[in-house]
Amino acid sequence: MVHQTNDIGFQEFLKTHPQIVIKLYANWCGVCRLFAAKYNKVSNKIGNEELLFLEVNAEENPFTRNFVNVSNLPFLATIKNGQMVESASTSKIDYLENMIIRLKTS
Repeated sequence: MVHQTNDIGFQEFLKTHPQIVIKLYANWCGVCRLFAAKYNKVSNKIGNEELLFLEVNAEENPFTRNFVNVSNLPFLATIKNGQMVESASTSKIDYLENMIIRLKTS
């Protein structure tokens, strides 16, 4: 399940969830909208229950945008124990799934 959050929520999640997958987007971004359903599908896959999946509007949340160092949208990042593991500007489902594998094994 994907949770919509903002800077304040993100900072709380950093403290309470050991493994986070985050997607940053903008409302005007067509690719972001197209990728949303795929991101949601991955979040609901068996085996991903221990991960926290977040969505954050990059334009409205500068703390989160700077924390993961957004370069383009959509932007994905994985975080373990409050530290960024990996990030990429992509909408490729295979890349997301490989990021998740690397997060789980890091």
